[in-house]
Amino acid sequence: MTDLYAVFGDPINHSKSPRIHALFAEQTRQDLHYRAQRVPAEDFNQALRAFLAEGGKGLNCTVPLKELAWQTVSQAPHRLSERARLAKAVNTLALQPDGSLLGDNTDGMGLVNDLLRNHRVNLTGKRILILGAGGASRGVILPLLDCKPDSIVIANRTVSKAEALVADFAGHGKLQASGFDSLSGQQFDVLLNATSASLSDQLPPLPAKLLADNACCYDLAYGNQPTAFVRWGRENAAAQSLDGLGMLVEQAAEAFALWRGVRPDTQAVIALLDGERQLSAAQ
Repeated sequence: MTDLYAVFGDPINHSKSPRIHALFAEQTRQDLHYRAQRVPAEDFNQALRAFLAEGGKGLNCTVPLKELAWQTVSQAPHRLSERARLAKAVNTLALQPDGSLLGDNTDGMGLVNDLLRNHRVNLTGKRILILGAGGASRGVILPLLDCKPDSIVIANRTVSKAEALVADFAGHGKLQASGFDSLSGQQFDVLLNATSASLSDQLPPLPAKLLADNACCYDLAYGNQPTAFVRWGRENAAAQSLDGLGMLVEQAAEAFALWRGVRPDTQAVIALLDGERQLSAAQ
C-alpha cells in the first residue's frame, strides 16, 4: 500500500517539495505519494486531523504554519525534538507507532549539510553572521552552534528581537545580538541572509568591508535568478556566494530519512534542479 505524505502551506503552488520527494522515492525505491496542499493558518488543525484520518504518515509545514505545528506537538501525547523545541517552529511531522506525532525542524541541518557536504564550507572556528532574527534564523542556530564556530552574531533592525534569540539559546554556544548599524568595523567568515529581503529583491543595510578573506555568503532564499544578497556577495569578492536551493533539498532529505529510515542522495537532485532553473533563466 502506498504511504501518504504532504506539504501544507499558503501559498503552496510554487513548492518544489513534491518533485524532490518523488525523486527521493524513485531513487530509494520507496512506495509513497507526496502532495502539496494549500492550508491557510486558520485551517491547519482541521486539515491535519483530516490528513491523519486519511492515513497520512508524515507532513512538512511551510509558511505560515511552522509555529502552529510547533504549538500542536508541544502538547501531549505528541513530542518535539530538541532542535524543534528551541526553534519554536516545526517543519516536519512524523506519525509514531502509538499514533502520536513527533515534531522536528530539519531546516538547520539542511543548511549545515549543504554548506559542509556540497560546498566544503568549514564552520568550525569561524565567525558567523546571521542577518535577521525571525523564524528562519531561529531554525538554524542550534545546528550551527553544534559545528563549534568561534562565534555567531545575530543582526536585526530591531535589536531586542536578536537579544531574545540570544537569550533563548544561552548555554548552547557563543552568541551575540547586534543592530545592522553596529556591524561596521567587524568582519565575518560566513554570512547568512535569513531576512525576507530577498523576496522583494532587496538587501539588508550592510556596511562595507564586512567580508573576511575567503568568506562565504549564503542566502537561505533561492530563485531562478541570483538574489540581491547573492549578487552583493559576488560584488564584494566573496569566495562563494550561494543561495538556498541546496538547503531546500537537504532539509527534505532529513525529513525523508526520518520518515523512511533511508537517506537519499541529495547531490544528484540538487544538480538536476539547478540545471533546470538555469535553463529556465536562460529562456
